Amino acid sequence: MDFIYQDPYPILKDDTQYRKITSDYVKVEKLGDREILTVDPKGLELLSQEAMKDVSFMLRTSHLEKLKAILDDPEATDNDRFVAYNLLQNAAVAIDGELPSCQDTGTAIVMAKKGENVYTGVDDAEWLSKGIFNTYQERNLRYSQIVPISMFEEKNSGSNLPAQIDIYSKKGASYEFLFLAKGGGSANKTYLYQQTKSLLNEKSMDAFIRAKIMDLGTSACPPYHLALVIGGTSAEANLATVKKASAGYFDNLPTTGNMAGQAFRDIEWEKRVQRICQESAIGAQFGGKYFTHDVRVIRLPRHAASCPVGLGVSCSADRNIKGKITKDGIFVEQLEVNPKRLLPETPPHLEAAVEIDLNQPMADILKKLSQYPIKTRLKLNGTLIVARDIAHAKIKELLDAGKPMPEYFKNHPVYYAGPAKTPEGMPSGSFGPTTAGRMDVYVEEFQKNGGSMVMLAKGNRTKDVMNACKTYGGFYLGSVGGPAAILAQDNILKVEVVDFEELGMEAVRKITVKDFPAFIITDDKGNDFFENL
Repeated sequence: MDFIYQDPYPILKDDTQYRKITSDYVKVEKLGDREILTVDPKGLELLSQEAMKDVSFMLRTSHLEKLKAILDDPEATDNDRFVAYNLLQNAAVAIDGELPSCQDTGTAIVMAKKGENVYTGVDDAEWLSKGIFNTYQERNLRYSQIVPISMFEEKNSGSNLPAQIDIYSKKGASYEFLFLAKGGGSANKTYLYQQTKSLLNEKSMDAFIRAKIMDLGTSACPPYHLALVIGGTSAEANLATVKKASAGYFDNLPTTGNMAGQAFRDIEWEKRVQRICQESAIGAQFGGKYFTHDVRVIRLPRHAASCPVGLGVSCSADRNIKGKITKDGIFVEQLEVNPKRLLPETPPHLEAAVEIDLNQPMADILKKLSQYPIKTRLKLNGTLIVARDIAHAKIKELLDAGKPMPEYFKNHPVYYAGPAKTPEGMPSGSFGPTTAGRMDVYVEEFQKNGGSMVMLAKGNRTKDVMNACKTYGGFYLGSVGGPAAILAQDNILKVEVVDFEELGMEAVRKITVKDFPAFIITDDKGNDFFENL
């Protein structure tokens, strides 16, 4: 057999629209017969700074057009339209550059391909990190990176560093980049399943996908751009492909395989998986057709004894942006600058929401909620307590030490969230819900002690939470995951820290809300929206 080599991921074209940042920082020099693209490291800093700024406040036009398509689809449910409209409104707020589209401004990730004829003379990752640092310092973004001091002691880095930076080599004299801001919700919904040859038939594959789609749930803020990758020379190669595919990076792969083992998109299975997602009835968070915007299915070569399968998503905060450096300058992908043009002239018609006064005694709030079935749309007005992972752990330490549950946890509903930085002159920074499931382990004990009787967050929860709510008379309310900017602008009137101030964005806060949107997901009778799907 003759030796064969080819690019394992042969991207056939790049139809990305770029905007030019500058012609500075690049020049072409001769080294013998070779032309070398010399890049001043300040150009790397500038590119990463601009890319992370844009992707925090802007989204791709193609992504926003898919949201508009939901509003135009007669088969979309009212809940689908409600979420899509909220997300378009959110994009129209975030574009002003003050409130990021999502409060979880993510882990900064850079994947780059550096041409062999590109010279910088520095540690490129350091200069790319400096650009990321600048954006997170200067903009109203959140510091989410926790660094270990010892095995169990951790601290917030205070800069959102370190970033994940992976640089590969390629032929030529250009430098190509994919920048991502990956929030915890979608990052936590990345799955690896170690399968075997027995999966590779239509019946088994169909059954596998139908089962595993349910693992995704809604905590990563659908509608999703979903990636399913079958095969891979290693587990890590599979998952790297999942991440890039969910970002649209591999949209222009071939659509057939060959004996050299090239990666390819399986268009037929993309359509089949999309239908499976629609038939799931999960919809755009609260039931319907639009669990996914689209699906990418990529087939890779594999070891005969292994068949890794990866599943992952890019969420409604679809924060992916390309960049490049060539002899002509420094460029970044052009994102949508006028999302307002995609909003309909009139909002979609919806049945009136039930208004809930949060400033009445907790017993009265529970009595009011108990009158309505799951899926009921609500408008919340009054006081919420904000607490998430570390605050819950601190309160459990109090209970373990024989101390009482804090009164604020008993008197008010608890909102699982952590805000971005507050813009000058505003009451709040971007302040959307975080994933409810991370707090599931605390619910039974907290409700037993009179706390967490009404919880507000995003995503599905475990059977233990349903059982606790049935036993103690509690409720879990779902908020729309994704539109954090518009919540800050329109629904949050006041924010104050009431406990654990040293925890930064994880501190316990008291907030005042107006017409805050929510749905009844789990009630005091043991009913749960997601269990009924």
